[in-house]
Amino acid sequence: MDWLNMPPLAALRAFASYAEHANIAKAGVALNVSHAAISQQLRSLEEYLGTPLLDRSGRSLEMTEEGRHLAQALLLGFGAIQSAVQDLNTQGAARPLHISCTPMFAANWLMPRLAEFRMQHPDIDLVIDPRGEVVSLQPGGVDIALRYGDGNWAGLEAEILLCSPMVVVANPSLLRDRVVKAPEDLLDLPWLEELGTTEAAHWLRSRGVAEVIRGASIKLPGNLLMQAVREGQGVAVSVQDFVLEDLEAGRLVELFTGNEGRGYHIVTRPGVQRMQARQFVSWLRRQRKTNVSESDI
Repeated sequence: MDWLNMPPLAALRAFASYAEHANIAKAGVALNVSHAAISQQLRSLEEYLGTPLLDRSGRSLEMTEEGRHLAQALLLGFGAIQSAVQDLNTQGAARPLHISCTPMFAANWLMPRLAEFRMQHPDIDLVIDPRGEVVSLQPGGVDIALRYGDGNWAGLEAEILLCSPMVVVANPSLLRDRVVKAPEDLLDLPWLEELGTTEAAHWLRSRGVAEVIRGASIKLPGNLLMQAVREGQGVAVSVQDFVLEDLEAGRLVELFTGNEGRGYHIVTRPGVQRMQARQFVSWLRRQRKTNVSESDI
C-alpha cells in the first residue's frame, strides 16, 4: 500500500464522523473539535482528492456519489480498527500482570507492601514469580522484573527502586572467637546462597579471592535463607536493607560491605507498556519516594 499518497488521517476521520452523524456540528462534538474545523477538513479532503464529496447547492449538505463511496469505505475501515483495538485492550486486561523477582526480594520487600497496591487496584490480577534466575522479558510473558545490579542490562530499560549495598553477614555464634579481617578468613565456614544465584562466589571474586569455599555450600529458597543465617547455619551475602533490623538487634553482624551504587531496579522492555504495567510501575515509584523519606527521618 502506498501510504504516501493517502490523504491526511485527520481529514479522513472528519469525513467519516460527518458520514456517521450526517451533521457537521455533531461530527465536531464527536471528535471534540469545532464545527469550523470539521468544515475545513472536509474542504481540504476534497481539494486533496480533486473531487467534490458534498453537494452544497441546496439548503442542506448532501453527499455526492463519490462521497457516499468514500464514506462507506471509511466507516468499514475505522469500524474494523476500533474493533481490533477493543479486542487488544480486552486481551491485555484479561492477562495477569507478571512480575519477576528473587524470593528474597519478594519476602523482604514486595510482599509486605503489596496489600496497598491490591487495595488501590483490586481489578488487576497479579502473578508474582519469585525465582533466582534472570528471566527473559518477552511480549506476552514477564511484564516487569525487579533485579539487583548496576542497571545495565542490554536491550532493557531500568530505573533504580532501592539503592542498597551488598553485605556479608553471620550470626555471632557461628564466628565465636574468630578474627575476620579478610574474606579469606571465611572460606572454611559454611556459606548459604539463594537458589538460582551465585552471590557468594561473585562476592568473593569481586574481592580478588581465587580460592574456592572450603566449607559447606548450601542453597535454599530466599524466604528460608535469612532464617538459616539467623540460626547460625552459615555466612551469607545479602542486601543491607533486608538485614538492618537484625544488625541493629545484634542477631547478625556485618562482616563486609561493598558494591555501592548498586541496588534493585525496575526493569521493563523498551516501548509502551500496557496500562496495568504502567500502574504498577507508578506504585513502585511512590514506594521509592516513601523509602527515601523514611531514610531521612
